[in-house]
Amino acid sequence: MNPELLTQSYDYKLPEELIASQPVQPRDSAKLLVYDRASDSITHTTAINMLHFIPSACKIFLNDTKVIKARIFGTKESGGKVELLLNKPLDTDSYQVMIRGRVKKGSKLCFDQDLNALVTALQKDGSRIVKFYHSGNAIVFEDLIPILDKIGHVPLPPYIHREDNAEDERDYQTLFAKNSGAVAAPTASLHFTPELLKNLKIKHDTYALTLHIGAGTFKPVESDLILEHPMHSEYFEIPKNSSTVLDSHDPILAIGTTVTRTIEHYARTKQTQGECDLFLNPLNPPIRVNHLLTNFHLPKSTLIMLVAAFVGRNKTLQLYEEAIKNRYRFFSYGDAMLIL
Repeated sequence: MNPELLTQSYDYKLPEELIASQPVQPRDSAKLLVYDRASDSITHTTAINMLHFIPSACKIFLNDTKVIKARIFGTKESGGKVELLLNKPLDTDSYQVMIRGRVKKGSKLCFDQDLNALVTALQKDGSRIVKFYHSGNAIVFEDLIPILDKIGHVPLPPYIHREDNAEDERDYQTLFAKNSGAVAAPTASLHFTPELLKNLKIKHDTYALTLHIGAGTFKPVESDLILEHPMHSEYFEIPKNSSTVLDSHDPILAIGTTVTRTIEHYARTKQTQGECDLFLNPLNPPIRVNHLLTNFHLPKSTLIMLVAAFVGRNKTLQLYEEAIKNRYRFFSYGDAMLIL
């Protein structure tokens, strides 16, 4: 059996203390491991120095999605407590959610600000379909967001074992967040300070696209073979000026895995809007993105497999071991790697 196909082949041991529970300040003081594929060389530096390494001709792509306060607490009509995590809207008034607390089809859930949810379907993957009502009237996503801003919580990843706080409202959001809809941040972008972002835009042409990151990004690969994993889908949009660059031969640096997946989906389909369910791995490598800035990801996750699509599985594990040896901080609030 080809080891590239085995989920177990993407495992590694991470000391618990290297899981970052909060970001370093300032953001650009995070450690940065630079891996140059051409020379097979590693440089240890910090995020503030990344502009010294990015090739001058590179076009930079960023994900301008905005994290919403997708985690809300309420009660069932019976009085039992529930926790709801909004994943994504499905149409004008139906939403895919995760609910902690037993519910059945037809259950009514009650939240502050006169917000209610009616459970309309139970999905095989454990998610639920609901309709939201405010003061008795069905509401669309645009009207739901300001209510979530008042009663919701920042949906920190499950491996951050603490409650969200006021600092997370700032820290778990990019400087260029614009389009509301994500339940997880594009974390490679969290390393930018205003000054670093300003200097990036001085040196390079930057372009935006939107991919609303869903809770599926944290779904572990549970199948023995990676290609048997049911890849989650996420809504994306690519504006015209961005797709024009993607149709060129200009080299591209993707800031994060979400940008990478969106660009690579476009390279294969030419779709500028819709659902992206592309699974990048060593058997399905990138065909348009040249360079990648990314954080360090969970063992056996689709994200570490995406990194392996750029540099190979063995090299990915070597780079991760190098990061562990040098006490890099891992996952959403952790340090970063630049692949050239």
